[in-house]
Formats: sequence, structure tokens, C-alpha cells
Amino acid sequence: MDTKPPIVYVRGFAGGTSGIDKQVDDPFYGFNAGSTHVRVDGDGDPRFYQFEGVLVRLIDDEEYKLFVGGDQHAYLESHDDGSLPPASIWVYRFYDAAASTFGAKPVPFNIEDAAVGLYDYVQLVRAKTKAPRVHLVAHSMGGLICRSMIEKISQEEGRDHGSDIVDKLFTFGTPHGGISFERGGGLIDWAMETFGPSGADIFSPPKMYGYLTPGAHWGDEPKDQDWRPYTLGEGAFDVERIFCLIGTDPTDYGMVQKVVGPKSDGLVMIDNAYIRGANRAFVHRSHSGRYGLVNSEEGYQNLRRFLFGSLRVKVELNGLSLTSQNADEVWQADVRLSIRGLPIVMHEQLAAHYCPVQLNMEEDRHRDTPDAPVPLATVFLLDQSKWSLDPLEAPPPRCRYAMKLRVYSLKTKHGFFSWKDHLEQVADWEDTLIVDIGQAPDDVEHQHVWANWKSQLAGAIEDHDPISDQPEEVADDAVTVPLPSTATAILGDDARLTFTITRQAPVPAAT
Repeated sequence: MDTKPPIVYVRGFAGGTSGIDKQVDDPFYGFNAGSTHVRVDGDGDPRFYQFEGVLVRLIDDEEYKLFVGGDQHAYLESHDDGSLPPASIWVYRFYDAAASTFGAKPVPFNIEDAAVGLYDYVQLVRAKTKAPRVHLVAHSMGGLICRSMIEKISQEEGRDHGSDIVDKLFTFGTPHGGISFERGGGLIDWAMETFGPSGADIFSPPKMYGYLTPGAHWGDEPKDQDWRPYTLGEGAFDVERIFCLIGTDPTDYGMVQKVVGPKSDGLVMIDNAYIRGANRAFVHRSHSGRYGLVNSEEGYQNLRRFLFGSLRVKVELNGLSLTSQNADEVWQADVRLSIRGLPIVMHEQLAAHYCPVQLNMEEDRHRDTPDAPVPLATVFLLDQSKWSLDPLEAPPPRCRYAMKLRVYSLKTKHGFFSWKDHLEQVADWEDTLIVDIGQAPDDVEHQHVWANWKSQLAGAIEDHDPISDQPEEVADDAVTVPLPSTATAILGDDARLTFTITRQAPVPAAT
């Protein structure tokens, strides 16, 4: 039986009627624009790189069937229950009623009405495919429609709970914490909350309470002063079944980024772009457009691995205890994750992109729990048969990952950075951990993990296969990798990396 769930796409905010009209004219609702350039190559010039689009890639790589012919809703209703394949892609066209191009008077858009429609649409797709649950893939505001459906609409009496009908939720640049502006002295935030041009007040954090909370209504104030929109309601959904892709390139998004500020994807602030506790990745892409998050190789590779990967590996730093206790010293870390065979970086959380790991803040946050982990990256592993990008090549016996870490300090005096003793772009410690995951020659039935630091290797990385002589010991589904002495001298004697490996539970077969 086919165990791949249907995928339902939910697009983002389109603005007023003219913007909505433009989007409804696209049968894919903007999810398959594709791109033909990366920004620069080695000599600084734009380089040709064809990214066909997310939907086309899923059809090719995962053998999904895309349904866009005619009227999707009518197409679904015209088929008997269970007659359509579960491995299918559907586009939830919630904006059609608000468009003026179909000859009817546009209906004002309402995010909660869209969430109700999404619930009904998911139930229709489930019935016609006999799939127990669906995957939801959403861009920007589409993620809030999904959350409203899961956290509020599906919890109403007589409805199926969101966790029973949705298997996984993937969001591209969704403002889970709302949209706020770094510049403007708060005046722009006030205008958004009060007037909401073209309905944009739905992104005001106080207004989000109404459509994310069971029993609440539009305009209600949060009853709990500690309520935050980027935190899921208790019991609503398992955050480990959510992946948030966070954009860090504001410069590629036009004039809006001038008021949003640099710590954003051009529209959504980095700190507002993820649900706390969910899986996440930082990529240097803008909010939308031809070269934005949705139409990027980085976005697709994270999406595919999250939806279809068989293993999840969470990389954390344990035992952090900064050896320098100077109150005027700030410690930060950069993390960059690459996978052999891919032309992009899967995850990069960098100071250059305004989102480093703030080590002092992490240490202070866990002062009462000294061995609490500091999250560095989460990666999902595809089945071995899918590792090769070239269908004519046999898959390699092992998949190789590289995680580059940089730790550096900044000194302050009187609240300002002091450059007197500073060496720009020079890390106090940096190294690259190479990890091989796969089969051993004498044991082809089990997965093994080899790991080594680049500083401890002689010659080129590719001269070592696997990367170390012996695999790492796996205890309680975790691998502990010691840090070099040059790192523990800064991060503490007990500092170490922990790789926690979790097998992804397969979706029940269609019935």
C-alpha cells in the first residue's frame, strides 16, 4: 500500500484585490515559479542553476501526482471515496472567492474562514484518497491558516482533531510571532495593528490571539499575559511534527525590507519565523519572489527530507560552561551544515546574517540546568536508495555531512563594542566536523556513524572513507562526539556534541 500522504499547499498573503487577482490566475498559486540563477558563483557573477520548482521536483523525486486540471474541488467531489491515489498534490485555492476575475463580487478575505475551508478541504482529500492524514506545506500567512485550522477550528465539538488529520506541517517564512518593524519607533507597528492596510492587521500579535485560540474571537485580548503567538496551544499538535524554514536575506525583497530591518527575510523578523520547539533551519533566502524561500533548492531539500526522511538527527551542544566570566565579553557561534552531493548549504546560522547562536544567552537561560543542550542543527536523512542525485549512479554506501562551527568573542565597554583588541573575522576557535552515516563493509544491515574533526585529518577529506577508523558508539540512540581541546578551553571541559537519532514513524497505509 502507498504510505505517502497527500500534500496540500496553502499560499501566503496577497494583499488587496489586485494582488489576489494576480495570484488566482496562477494554477499553482505561486508554488512552482522556479528559478534559473543563483546569486553569485566563484568569480562573483550570477551563475545558471535551474531549479524547476517544488511541485515538479516532488513529482520526479517522490513520484507524486499533481492535480490542477479544471476545478480541483469539483474534481475531488466527482470521484468516489478511495478512488484517488494518496501520493497526490493539491492546492488549496482559498483566495478564489476574494478575486474579481471570476465574474462574481469578491468576498472579503477572512483568515478564520480560510481555516474553516482548509479543514473541509483536508477532509475531502482524505475521503477521496482514503489517506489517514495529509501533509500541509505553507508559505507565509498560509502557515497561520494551517495553525488556525489545527489549533482552533479542528478542536471544535464534532470535528476531528488536527493531529488526527495532519501528519506534518512545513512552513516557509511564516510569521509565527507576527510581523513587526524594527524601524519607525513603533509608529508603523501601531498603524498595522490599528488600520491593517489590505487586511495586514492579521499579522499583529495581539490580533493573532483571536484566530489561534479555541473559544476566542477577533479582537479578544489574551487572557494570559504570557501568551505568545509563536507558542502552540497546549495539546494542539506535536511540535516535532513541524518544520519552520527561516529566511535570513532581507536585501532581496524590495523596499519593504527598509522598514523591517536587517534581522529578517525582508518581511518577517528572524525571531518571529519559527514555532518554539519545532524543527527549523536558517537559509540565506528572502521571503518570496523568484529567488525566495519557496523557489529555492535550500527550501526544497529541507522540505523533502522532513516529509520523507526515515531518520531525524538532532545536533546539540551539551555541557556549555564558558571559561571566560568577563561581563563585558560576548560569545557567539556560527553553524553551517552541508551534505555531500548537494549544491547548497542546508542550514547556516551566522553572525553575518544577523542570527548567530548567542552562547552567553544560552548559558544564562540554563543556569539552573548546567547540562541543558544548546540546539545547533536538525537534519533528516533520506533512505539510502535516494542518496544519489544521478539516477544512473548506484547510491553510495555512506552519506556524508559536514558541520562547520566557529566560536568568537566580542568585547564591550560602556555598552558599546570595543575594537581595540579585536581581530575582525578571526574566530577564537573553528573547525569542521565530518560525519559519515551508513553501512559498514562487515555489517550491511545496520546504520553506523563515523565522525572526525577536519583538524585531526591528514590530507584531503575525500582521502578518508569512512572518515574515521572505527564507528562511534551509539548509546540510547545518541552519539557523543568530544570537542578538541582548543574548543573545550573556551566552552568548558565538559562541552561536547550530542547527536540524537530518532527513527521517523511511517504514516499508516491508506485504508
